[in-house]
Amino acid sequence: MTQTIAVIRGDGIGPEIMDATLQVLDSLDVGLDYEFVEAGTGALESQGELLPQATLESIRKHKVALKSPLMTPVGGGFSSINVQLRRIFDLYANVRPAISFPNTKSRYSNIDMITVRENTEGAYRSEGQTLSEDGEIAKSEIQVTRKGSERIARYAYELAKSTGRKKVTIVHKANIIKTASGLFLETARRVAEEYPEIETQEMIVDNACMQLVMRPEQFDVVVTTNLFGDIMSDLCAGLVGGLGLAPGANIGEEAAIFEAVHGSAPDIAGKGLANPCALLLAAAQMLDHLGKQDKAERLRAAIIATLEAKDSLTPDLGGSGTTSSFAAAIAKRVAA
Repeated sequence: MTQTIAVIRGDGIGPEIMDATLQVLDSLDVGLDYEFVEAGTGALESQGELLPQATLESIRKHKVALKSPLMTPVGGGFSSINVQLRRIFDLYANVRPAISFPNTKSRYSNIDMITVRENTEGAYRSEGQTLSEDGEIAKSEIQVTRKGSERIARYAYELAKSTGRKKVTIVHKANIIKTASGLFLETARRVAEEYPEIETQEMIVDNACMQLVMRPEQFDVVVTTNLFGDIMSDLCAGLVGGLGLAPGANIGEEAAIFEAVHGSAPDIAGKGLANPCALLLAAAQMLDHLGKQDKAERLRAAIIATLEAKDSLTPDLGGSGTTSSFAAAIAKRVAA
């Protein structure tokens, strides 16, 4: 029996890494069909809007989407489409693993952790941002709710429980941001009491960042608010070789979107230089979500074996391969 997923090929290098990822998934024979839909600058050019209704309907219908990077302008311009998607589908849990891989540019070889970030509230509420008429004063509202805090904390503890992880670190800034961060910490503590078998650690965000650099092996599952999670998960990616190895899942009750968390890299688009691993690892997260854990493990094992063999690696990984040749090397191993 096959299952259809929505596929967003994205901007910049997005189409290249998506083609590579689908090549590997097809070799893995996971029983997926694809409905290709558009978002981002490509959708704007072809359909006159950044996030067409047909795309939203496809995600709503199939409940699962695989997405390449979409461009978000810095400062002015349109708001983040990624944030819009998270808000529209209430994708409240952003789940980003950071795992050490062989033959990567990393200082560490023993990292295996997951950042669970609240994905829909906090500092990223666009309706809470204002700029005075004279352009001299900018204000941004941070809103944290008990409901949002409880469900993200519970997601983190349930994830730890279901995957055999032993510790959850609650990261906050309640010593200074006593209301918003304080509410999150208080709520997470109450959830933690329901999971006595899992060790709970509390850490102020600035100390957490320092500890990640000094002794990252102490972390297992981290749960935190939107802005802190965004920053910390990129820091974690840097510990294991960069964003080229950083997948992300956006999970809600009714839908889930899996993505490479790096940018669209327009400077190398069309040159065959892009590393597809982040999107491939996101596809592995998607397979886990779909109950195809055996296929997910085969995919991860093939990626590791290809890295170990230094087979057709892309330039960011120290090789001279291309996006397509690297994908072909991984596809060969998953099909073996």
